[in-house]
Amino acid sequence: MSKILVSFFSASGITKEVAIKIAKYTGGDLFEIEPAYKYTNEDLDWTNKQSRSSREMSNPSSRPEIKNKVSNLFDYDTILIGFPVWWDLAPTIINTFIEENNLENKKIYVFATSGGSSVNNSFNTLKNTYSNLNFISAKRLTSNVSDSDITNWIEM
Repeated sequence: MSKILVSFFSASGITKEVAIKIAKYTGGDLFEIEPAYKYTNEDLDWTNKQSRSSREMSNPSSRPEIKNKVSNLFDYDTILIGFPVWWDLAPTIINTFIEENNLENKKIYVFATSGGSSVNNSFNTLKNTYSNLNFISAKRLTSNVSDSDITNWIEM
């Protein structure tokens, strides 16, 4: 059985709720990708082109600083990366996480939370950007994710 790390970035708490359910079901360890500077409601205002999230997402080279590090990444062979969908993409802090950690030779699953956006563009963009990594699949999940949703998605 593989050792699983459920890593996630959550701006409003929904992705965290889903990550906790996944970790509980899979027996995986949780790792919260926390920004060094917490996002405020104003920072997350996607209708304001000058908000922090809008500026980050409009700049492909944006790499928000992460507060914490995974100390024992070599212990895991399966990495789940969760995030809310922003502008049909993964928030740029996910790029920071991927670039700061050696995920080569890991099986990577992506899960995203969204009220209506698909995870497909986020997943394909990550796969294309980090083509040296082993991205397996992606799934859009909601806070009412069931054990069978997880079982049908992740090879355990």
